Amino acid sequence: MKKIQPYLFSILTVFLLLSAIINSNNTYAQSTRGTVRGKVVSAKNEPAGNVTIGLEGTNYGSITNDNGEFSFRAPAGSYKIIISYVGVQRIEVPVTITAGQITEVPQITVNASLSQLSEVNVIASHSNRFTSQVSNDAAKIPLSPLENSQSYTTVTSGLLKEQQLFSVDDALRNVPGIQKMWDATGRAGDGGSYFTLRGFTTQATIRNGIAGLVTSGIDAVNVDKIEVIKGPSATLFGSTLTSFGGLINRVTKKPYQTFGLEIGHTVGNYDLNRTSIDLNTPLGSNVAFRLNSAYNYEGSFQNYGKSRTFAAAPSLAIKANDKLSFLLEAEMFYGRNSAKPFFFFYDSPKTMGITDVSQLNINYKNAYSNDNITSYSRSLNYFAEAKYKFSDKFTSQTVFSSSNSFSNGASPYYYLITDATAIAIAPGTVDLPGNNNYIYRNDQSTANSKLNAIEIQENINGDFNIGTMRNRFVFGLDFQRQNSHQIFFGNAYGIAPINDPNFDYGAFNKLVVDKTNAANPVSSANAYPYIYKTNTYSAYASDVINLTDRLIASVGLRVDRFENKGNYSYDGEQTSKPYSQTAFSPKFGLIYQPVKDALSLFANYQNGFQNPAPFLNANSETVTPKIQNANQIEGGVKLALFNGKLNGTLSYYRINLTNVLRPIPGSAIGSIQDGTQSSKGFEAEIIASPISALNIIAGFSYNDSKYTKADADVQGLRPNTAGSPYLANFYVSYRLPQTAVKGLGVGFGGNYASKNKIINSVSQGTFSLPSYTLFNSSVFLDRSKYRFGLSVNNLTNKHYYTGYTTINPQRLRQFVLSATYKL
Repeated sequence: MKKIQPYLFSILTVFLLLSAIINSNNTYAQSTRGTVRGKVVSAKNEPAGNVTIGLEGTNYGSITNDNGEFSFRAPAGSYKIIISYVGVQRIEVPVTITAGQITEVPQITVNASLSQLSEVNVIASHSNRFTSQVSNDAAKIPLSPLENSQSYTTVTSGLLKEQQLFSVDDALRNVPGIQKMWDATGRAGDGGSYFTLRGFTTQATIRNGIAGLVTSGIDAVNVDKIEVIKGPSATLFGSTLTSFGGLINRVTKKPYQTFGLEIGHTVGNYDLNRTSIDLNTPLGSNVAFRLNSAYNYEGSFQNYGKSRTFAAAPSLAIKANDKLSFLLEAEMFYGRNSAKPFFFFYDSPKTMGITDVSQLNINYKNAYSNDNITSYSRSLNYFAEAKYKFSDKFTSQTVFSSSNSFSNGASPYYYLITDATAIAIAPGTVDLPGNNNYIYRNDQSTANSKLNAIEIQENINGDFNIGTMRNRFVFGLDFQRQNSHQIFFGNAYGIAPINDPNFDYGAFNKLVVDKTNAANPVSSANAYPYIYKTNTYSAYASDVINLTDRLIASVGLRVDRFENKGNYSYDGEQTSKPYSQTAFSPKFGLIYQPVKDALSLFANYQNGFQNPAPFLNANSETVTPKIQNANQIEGGVKLALFNGKLNGTLSYYRINLTNVLRPIPGSAIGSIQDGTQSSKGFEAEIIASPISALNIIAGFSYNDSKYTKADADVQGLRPNTAGSPYLANFYVSYRLPQTAVKGLGVGFGGNYASKNKIINSVSQGTFSLPSYTLFNSSVFLDRSKYRFGLSVNNLTNKHYYTGYTTINPQRLRQFVLSATYKL
């Protein structure tokens, strides 16, 4: 980290000097500007709030308030306010701004409902196509990035379409500081993909700011944007759905009041075949329905492997009157998939005498089992939202969420072993020259596993002044219940050579698994149950206060009451007693804008906490755990310079975690909960549009994680869940100017990850997955009625691996061709 700090300070110095130079010219700029003022209404003459509005070709503008009114300052001159969106008639409003005067714009009427207006794109904001103006979920208060003291990254639906990305997993390659560690397994409860963020594992469990658990790969057919909110975030989002590194929030598409239809079909190598639909239609003057759905089939780059998934997301928007509206939504994900190969260590890397993958003889294109061994997964999520407007200053949001996951079926995995271990397991095994010539085949099945969760949340939002200070405030109540009946069990399937062209790996098939499971059915002897019920009651409040027009402070607090109703064995015997815990989670933030709405200096204190499971002490007694706490201090710079053409975030953070569980020295099974862990690092993100046809995304992150109080085996070492210390991403997109072939564009990007220590201890040794650099490219033609795209992922056909404690081969080069018809 010492090597990074001089560069960090140099970068911060440059930006501070830049802000001083810009600020020195601020007086002159103010004297040459005028004010634009007006109002936007819907087709029914209803005030259109929270609509971004501005001047064509610039980033001057603002967001309409609840009365549909807007007001902002801009340099003197002649401009056009333009509103353009698929299904909405294009509107152009000429405006001439006079220095030192107020220009009143005639009322702007958009031929759309209030629900559709949330999706309207204003041309003024298109100077940078891959930025998002406002987040309603990141702070549970509508804020622009420069007003939020917490770091977060947004991946827009426009970027997903341009890169032809169809899953949340793939979309996250555009986010600095996050790395996929495990592919989705589909098993109920925790079957979604695992990522590492700021040194801690996390999953995509939040949808529109509340619980939306999907225990498989998440199809992006219903995604409007993805927000990766960084650092501990329990104050607003609780402990059940977040990690100490942050959270992943999916913002979904909403119904609007005009007809729209998009039908797409995609093909590619590895038998990729995908069909999707986005249908929206009004059902009367105050009701709109939308359906997003996709069927996806894909084979594998390996000799066996297949995935068949179906996603459907219907939604219904109802406006009861001017004050009350409802939104009803569902998400249904179904999948039947064969397992991707996971290699675990049965013998330690130290025993095997290896330190990296190159010393193993894994066949990259071998799945090691037949793809007729499959597992079925299902995730059904239901949502209901009621919004009520008390006044222009206060609103209410009541939300209900129900998440239901289910899985059943087999999931093979493999142990890496020495030849001596292979002979001990199967005495007839031939001792081949060298070592590490075999794998030990196993399976972890789920037996009708279920995890059901509900969440009920009430938010009261206010936007009001106390004296001269503006307050944007949220008070919330939250209830979450989890009911888990997850049953795992497994059987062993013998030894196999790790790489023998004459061996029939496909003989490890469904018939063998079914016969073995019939002979050794799930029972208390071989089951690994997660049977429990928990309730969480919470209250929280947060206030963002404009102390001046340039200085913004924020403060928040959560009180959380957690109740564990006890854990149970497969036979229904209680294995741990019920217990309750109360936690407090504060947060603070401060922002100063040397250049208003263009440059923010920010700092925050964030807290996260978790309620660990009971554990055994040195006397084999079950112990009620203490609450784990993570406290983060972060500071940095946020940019929206040159009329929004240069956006970005530079930040340095430090997270300290307490009450980490660790083994008791000298005890075979006992643990003690007094460990500590630190994670610190630097992140940089730039989203730029130097010219109107060119867009650039670039990101870099460095993370230094270590156990600061632990047993001697891992003291001072990097956790095997922290991922690669160095990560980088970039994407460059160019669309030909309007005078050339309209809508034709090209894109090129890539990702870098440094070595990843997946085993890292004194006793087991250190084993690293190699660093890798991936490149992706695309070409597309996007017109008002159709879209064609061709992309190539992993352009150089790179062999690379992900994992934590495991080795997981990743997909080779893939060509993807898609066509979309838009009506």
